[in-house]
Amino acid sequence: MLQASIHKHVFLFAFDARTSRGPMRDKTSWFIKLWDDQQPKLYGLGECGPLPFLSKEHGPDLEQVLTEKIAHFNEMKLSLPAEISDLNVLKLFLKAHRLDTISSLTFALETALLDLANGGSRSIFKNKFSQQQPIPINGLVWMGGLDFMLQQVEIKIRDGYKCVKLKVGGLDFEKECDVLQYIRRKYFRDNIEIRLDANGAFKKEEALQKIHSLKRFQVHSIEQPIKPGLPEMEELCRESPIPIAFDEELIGITCAEDKSALLKKLKPHHIILKPTLHGGLSGCAEWIALAQELNIGWWITSALESNVGLNSIAQFTSQYETQIPHGLGTGQIYTNNFPSPLLAEKGFLLYQPNEKWDLTSLFPDEAVESLYLKD
Repeated sequence: MLQASIHKHVFLFAFDARTSRGPMRDKTSWFIKLWDDQQPKLYGLGECGPLPFLSKEHGPDLEQVLTEKIAHFNEMKLSLPAEISDLNVLKLFLKAHRLDTISSLTFALETALLDLANGGSRSIFKNKFSQQQPIPINGLVWMGGLDFMLQQVEIKIRDGYKCVKLKVGGLDFEKECDVLQYIRRKYFRDNIEIRLDANGAFKKEEALQKIHSLKRFQVHSIEQPIKPGLPEMEELCRESPIPIAFDEELIGITCAEDKSALLKKLKPHHIILKPTLHGGLSGCAEWIALAQELNIGWWITSALESNVGLNSIAQFTSQYETQIPHGLGTGQIYTNNFPSPLLAEKGFLLYQPNEKWDLTSLFPDEAVESLYLKD
């Protein structure tokens, strides 16, 4: 029978991480460890890391809710279903046992179940990524002072990134334009793709005007220019000279019919998917199928997960034939991330099979036990 435990871990940012919603100094994740009681030393691992201000489930009682969910899981005495690698089977399994109501937990359980089914080696999908085919990624430029942002841009482009993503809407708009002007003037021969993410920070009455001002910088797309759920979004998607990408607009929409209705009504140019926020791996797969059907562009990004969650998202991304840069370069933002085979280098995320996972800080007691066993 399957058994699970939950483990809290606080990650510390290596810098003052700022968004339009304010600064972040640390980030909490809860890790779901899953095993069969007949083989307790072999386990799958998944990361539940909801985002403050974004995840519907985030709140002061979240840890208690997660703990109760895992207790409920253990009481059901479930077995690992056959064909678990099929995301539709996985989705139905979680739905049947009412384990699909919390997006970040859904992602964690999906990852842990797939990991366990594949031998508990952090192998979520057996595909080209783990066989050393890299995934193109964008370089994320965090908000900060003008000098800080310009320094980040220079580092990213020097390191080989051909696509950079900048957060906008949290600083003086003219200063943000200065950063974009700097990129276009200094790197005009490098064909750098610029993506913008406003995190809903633009006021609805001035959003279109600001977007027109940004057009001169040859921006690839702008993510979530206004808050989700506003009726003005339909006009923005129709009138914007810069392609609009949805992120927060998709949060909390779980029914396939509602997903389809939203995309057909608002007609975004792109959607950006985060398994933690958008219904786990199966939820993102459903969004992707609809987007492809409607000829809407898409890419996948991580949502400040540790290397455990990032690994799952990268392997999921590699299930698709796509060469567009994805937002998977967040593995180096923490001072206490888990050492892993993942490496962001020259605009790509790589899997190094010769490198090992080190989860000592997550399971310190087990690390000691394993040393004694080796002796």
